[in-house]
Amino acid sequence: MPDSLPALEADRSQIRRQITTLGDLRPGSICAVPRRCGKPTCHCAKPKDPGHDPQLRLTYKVDGKTVAESFATPAAFHKAQAEIHEYQRLQKLCADLVAVNQKICRLRPADKPTENWSVEEKKRLLRSIRKSHAN
Repeated sequence: MPDSLPALEADRSQIRRQITTLGDLRPGSICAVPRRCGKPTCHCAKPKDPGHDPQLRLTYKVDGKTVAESFATPAAFHKAQAEIHEYQRLQKLCADLVAVNQKICRLRPADKPTENWSVEEKKRLLRSIRKSHAN
């Protein structure tokens, strides 16, 4: 059974309210990078050695390039983790909002039915379509 228009509008309002409750957010991901200390006598300098414990880093894009930041404290790590989680929540809410709006657009009738396109309306529409395809 398809959703009714009032139910979909209520869903949309609920999603909008959830968006307003979002906290601090930022895009990126946290990854663990194995590291080498650089001392020639250390075990990590040997070939095929996995290195020292992995170092956690925040990675994100700036002007198309990936930037990595290390965490100075565990608190900084947890803060970044919470901000990334909020960003992912925003992405999901945005996708849900678009999906609900698409359903609303399909169900909502046109304002007033017109008989046919006038000749002038057809010409204007065709010019507009040609311009958008030219770009």
